[in-house]
Amino acid sequence: MIQEDSYCIEVVTQISAVKAAHMRADQDVLKDHVAHCVEHAIESGDAEEQRRNFSELMDVLARAQR
Repeated sequence: MIQEDSYCIEVVTQISAVKAAHMRADQDVLKDHVAHCVEHAIESGDAEEQRRNFSELMDVLARAQR
C-alpha cells in the first residue's frame, strides 16, 4: 500500500487490522496452551513441570504487555 502511494489513513487502518488479527491469534494459542499444557502439568502433580509451565506463562504475558 505504501509503495502504491495509498492514502495514509487507509494504511494505518490496515495496520491496525493486522495487529488485531495477530492479537486474536496470540490469544487463541495461549488459551490452547493453558487448556492443555498447563492443565496437564497441574494434573500430573509434577511440581517441576508446574513451575516451568507457570514461568513460561508469566514470561509470555510479560512480553505481551510491552
